[in-house]
Amino acid sequence: MSHIVTVQDAVTAFADFMEPTNAELEAIEREMPVILADVDLLDAHITMLDRTPTELDARRIRRARRRALAARVALVNRTAAASLPGGAA
Repeated sequence: MSHIVTVQDAVTAFADFMEPTNAELEAIEREMPVILADVDLLDAHITMLDRTPTELDARRIRRARRRALAARVALVNRTAAASLPGGAA
């Protein structure tokens, strides 16, 4: 007869150092507008999967694509501005 053993100790033994660091959490927070814009774009695409796209659907995708691009540009600009010492001359 074989015994069934729980593996909870093995699973939770590493939980302390598997938590995200403060730097990782801050990076996620900085990227959150991009993540949310990408989710909106994906949602627009998903709604059109099982039907013929209408003009409203096409507009929704174009708007979502522009918002996603604008969020990415804003993130890149914030990152570039933060890495330049002393600001632009």
